[in-house]
Amino acid sequence: MTTHILALSGGIGIFLFGMFVLTDALRQLASARMRSVLTHFTRSPYSGAVAGMFTTAVIQSSSATMVTVISFVGAGLITFPQALGVIYGANIGTTITGWIVALVGLKLSLSTVALPALLVASLMRAAGNTLISRIGLVLAGFCLIFIGLGMMQEGAAVFQDLLTPQSFPADTWTGRLSLILLGAVITLIIQSSSAGVAMVLVLFSAGSLTLTQGASMIVGMDVGTTATAMLATLGGSRNMRRTAMAHVFYNLITGTMAFLFLGLITKGLATVFAANDPAALVAFHSLVNILGAAILLPASGAFARMIIALTPSEEESLTDALDRKLLPDTLSALTAVQTAQTRIAHRIFAVLSHAIGQKDKPRSTASPDADIGFALGELETFLSAIQADPDRPRETGLFSDLLHETDHLRRLLKRSERLEFIPTLLSDRKLRRPTLVFGAILCRAEKDDTGKIARRLARLEHWVEQRTYQHRRSLLLGEHAGIYSLPEVFAHTDALRWLQRSLHHAARITAYEAEARTLLRNGKS
Repeated sequence: MTTHILALSGGIGIFLFGMFVLTDALRQLASARMRSVLTHFTRSPYSGAVAGMFTTAVIQSSSATMVTVISFVGAGLITFPQALGVIYGANIGTTITGWIVALVGLKLSLSTVALPALLVASLMRAAGNTLISRIGLVLAGFCLIFIGLGMMQEGAAVFQDLLTPQSFPADTWTGRLSLILLGAVITLIIQSSSAGVAMVLVLFSAGSLTLTQGASMIVGMDVGTTATAMLATLGGSRNMRRTAMAHVFYNLITGTMAFLFLGLITKGLATVFAANDPAALVAFHSLVNILGAAILLPASGAFARMIIALTPSEEESLTDALDRKLLPDTLSALTAVQTAQTRIAHRIFAVLSHAIGQKDKPRSTASPDADIGFALGELETFLSAIQADPDRPRETGLFSDLLHETDHLRRLLKRSERLEFIPTLLSDRKLRRPTLVFGAILCRAEKDDTGKIARRLARLEHWVEQRTYQHRRSLLLGEHAGIYSLPEVFAHTDALRWLQRSLHHAARITAYEAEARTLLRNGKS
């Protein structure tokens, strides 16, 4: 008895560890593709659902997909309404793991084959080649899953007489609710609904659970898996919390629907599948999530408005995008940096354009903000924690652009603290016009294309540089002729230098931002 208990608990542990290894390895292999799919195929809830289903099926974890999507929302890669479709699809994609367990893991005894395959996987992991090493981890994850399943089956065999459907709550509304709560608690403890579903499938195939009892526990596991998404939003932005809340509400809605029609659905499945066929439970899991997506997809707009109404409105900080959970995915982390840089740049631009005298800006961003310096400090700390892979030109190029942009942001912030030069520039007959043009361009920065703004600033910088020597010479000649006093000459030349350097930093910020966006949109790792 003790041996079988150890085998069952050890099997669960090995299966769980195998899922962690497999998910992490698949995420590393598919991170660039997953990022591309999630950011480019979420134009509507329908395409988002397909993207969510595809990515979850690939990385074998709805929790991993949800954490990634929440981070992407925080980084500004996708919007909250776009994330809704991914939520629907992720719940469908996670049932793929159940199908693998039911059709391969339990019906074919692969634990013996998995042992020598694990040796091969270990040798691949030890190889110097990064791709082979990651493929080895994927193989190792699958091997551990099948070994764990084999041990779970061996351990559960002795309980066939001791653990029967009568050992669990009866098939009543109260009993079903109790099993749903049990499933949720199991998922909260082991932090993997896939491992919980596998355990239920093993018990069901051994005859320890009825189809209705197993289905009730799976519904609870779907609800319990939302805890991981909620934890991922701690300290996150408002839209990140909205995304996690939408995940919770969606699973509660589908769970409630499954609870109300559980008897009807399981009765229909019992006529299609053989007794104790684990595929019946997986079919229930898939059917419930497909029906939930089919019901909520057309109502995504209303669902999004409901979640927004439930989330208190608050002003987001400049660095909300900098979620440290993004650091393992270098491209996503760099995208978050780029998002934060854009917000900081627009705030500094607003300060300068307001000081120069532009009037058509939002009032909330038209005054100096003491938090800009603090936000830049957070940005620099986050950027220093990113490790770009030197073998990936896209990452290193993007990292370099963002480093340069951060440096120019810091320098322009220093310039924005010396606004006393602006009245001198506006009083200078030759410098008034370029100064006003500078302010007008900065005022348009949040509305116009970044590349267009960068080109305008570069042309203005070139124009000012061409006239700098001539203007300084005219100031000195004016001093000799008694037109200007020496302090006035110094004041005008200092103001001219301020304008030159401010123009240079603003031009470089927008140029690096435009280049970074091009790399993110078109570049290849």
